[in-house]
Amino acid sequence: MNLLITGGAGFIGSHVVRRFVLNYPNYQIFNLDALTYAGNLENLKDIDSKENYNFIKGDINDMPFISELFQEHQFDGVIHLAAESHVDRSISDPLDFVQTNVVGTVNILNAFKSCNENNFEGKRFYHVSTDEVYGTLGKDGLFTEQTPYDPRSPYAASKASSDHLVRAYGETYDMPYVISNCSNNYGEYQFPEKLIPLFINNIINNRSLPVYGDGDYTRDWLYVKDHAIAIDHIFHKGKNHETYNIGGFNEWKNLDLVKLLCSLMDQKLGRAKGSSEKLITFIEDRPGHDKRYAIDASKLNKELGWTPSVTFEKGLSKTIDWFLENKKWLENVISGDYVEYYQKQYTQ
Repeated sequence: MNLLITGGAGFIGSHVVRRFVLNYPNYQIFNLDALTYAGNLENLKDIDSKENYNFIKGDINDMPFISELFQEHQFDGVIHLAAESHVDRSISDPLDFVQTNVVGTVNILNAFKSCNENNFEGKRFYHVSTDEVYGTLGKDGLFTEQTPYDPRSPYAASKASSDHLVRAYGETYDMPYVISNCSNNYGEYQFPEKLIPLFINNIINNRSLPVYGDGDYTRDWLYVKDHAIAIDHIFHKGKNHETYNIGGFNEWKNLDLVKLLCSLMDQKLGRAKGSSEKLITFIEDRPGHDKRYAIDASKLNKELGWTPSVTFEKGLSKTIDWFLENKKWLENVISGDYVEYYQKQYTQ
């Protein structure tokens, strides 16, 4: 199998690429990434010499390049992860999200359709999406695969649009596809604009921990390696034209999560109990902030036998250990551009 993984140098993508390269030596894995601010080949240096791994630098917005790439390699499968993914950035620059997440996805769909000439026997297009397309929940209830879409941010709307387009290509051209919508991920190699690595880095450096609003926002958290395992299951065993929700069965209010993180960091850094909590600073809430996300992943569990492998506390502890052991990685990814963005976004 020639398998294309888009966005494979990013946080989730690098874990997916690593899993497929190591677990399927008979596959040729092609990692396509534009290496924008969140793409980092250091994430994959442990497998970059594997014979079945191939890196291609390129942009999914470059349609002539994408068409030529598909014609050259005749991909049997695509796992499409490439996307702009940070809500805060989408509020500042929504057009970038429309371009990459909507137009870029259509480019990949068109290239896949064209190179197969509507003969999709043995082929599969896998679109990786987010739980944010569903909008927000009240105190009760869970997102299921039947939950109506109700995106509340430019990021969520762009991902909802790409989900609809994948389904439309499935219906119009009989293209075999699967879609997954996943909850918040955390783990090794996550770019430090996201909550957990951002706060790990800030605690290390005794910087403030900027919490939006009152911190009373609930998210379902999933360890990234468990997400990669779920993607493996869905790609190989999922039913065509089906959607699978992926979640950690693990809801945390933001403020409670931050306090747990502070406690673990104090222990690991040998600091006095409660030291890091003093860094918590409440800042103005962001526009359109969804109150609660929670995923019902029972379909994935019942049909494909997937369940999370670690508790949140264990996964978070492993994540902290990795960042403490890889401070050089953190230093390398935090560029001047990121410092400028951080100051604009979180310093009030």
